[in-house]
Amino acid sequence: MTEADLKEAYYQMVLIRRFEERAGQLYGMGLIGGFCHLYIGQEAVVVGIQMELKQGDKIITSYRDHGQMLAAGMDPRGVMAELTGREGGYSHGKGGSMHMFSSEKHFYGGHGIVGAQVSLGIGLAFANKYRGTDEVSVTYYGEGASNQGQVYESFNLAALHRLPCLFVLENNRYGMGTSVERASASKELWRNGEPWGIPGMHVDGMDVEAVRAAAAEAVAHCRAGRGPVLLEVDTYRYRGHSMSDPAKYRQRSEVDEVRRNHDPIDRVRRELLERGVAESELKSMDDKVKAVVLDAAEFAQTSPEPDPSELWTDILVES
Repeated sequence: MTEADLKEAYYQMVLIRRFEERAGQLYGMGLIGGFCHLYIGQEAVVVGIQMELKQGDKIITSYRDHGQMLAAGMDPRGVMAELTGREGGYSHGKGGSMHMFSSEKHFYGGHGIVGAQVSLGIGLAFANKYRGTDEVSVTYYGEGASNQGQVYESFNLAALHRLPCLFVLENNRYGMGTSVERASASKELWRNGEPWGIPGMHVDGMDVEAVRAAAAEAVAHCRAGRGPVLLEVDTYRYRGHSMSDPAKYRQRSEVDEVRRNHDPIDRVRRELLERGVAESELKSMDDKVKAVVLDAAEFAQTSPEPDPSELWTDILVES
């Protein structure tokens, strides 16, 4: 990656990290209700992949979705306002954390039903192929969903029709509170598509350069009409499964070790400094992110609540 690429990756990852930290604070203050699943620690995955996508490529994911939204270019104001249930949110305050969409940015939502987005993702890929474009559908899911029947059914259809779908398995080690070591007989999840002839790749998801390199190869495969690819990215979430999870199923020392030795943002920061980028320039980028996040939080708290009449909108689209 060029220096400019690394700077862009650094900015995007810091934006996601600070946004999520602020969302966690607002949740603690009671300003965000319902479920809230933070992406802290996993930033390199979505940023690395997004750098290889182009306008028109489709994105769909699970309920841990704020990072994907920001990486896709959705407005932090609209995302944070939706978290607080305000009119200025992407779903006008009716969706919350798990139900935001942006047709403009080709982001087709976070989905609260575990694994459901995988089947929808191949539908997006089918639409791309049907329309004769070279656009790719990127479908994110976690290792906790990796052994579901609907995932394997989706593999079958995607391979059968040679659909341009990049399956991104974000392996953050814990499906809710259960270690993947205890939940999956398959220990090489990137090989789960082999029965259908789907090529798999395994990459360090804490290294944005490695993720981007893998994404470049996988996306090129899909664009060339060669069918789907399964990319397993090993990553780690620093917080609990959701804001209501105290994460007592793992040792604090485990989290500290990853933060200290494998943090994706620190890795890029060190490389930029080694390439001669001034500390003051990185500080300026940090300050810019801080201002964006503070503005989003302020907007989210001052935007009015949706009018009761909103209950009856966006229910039925007339043909």
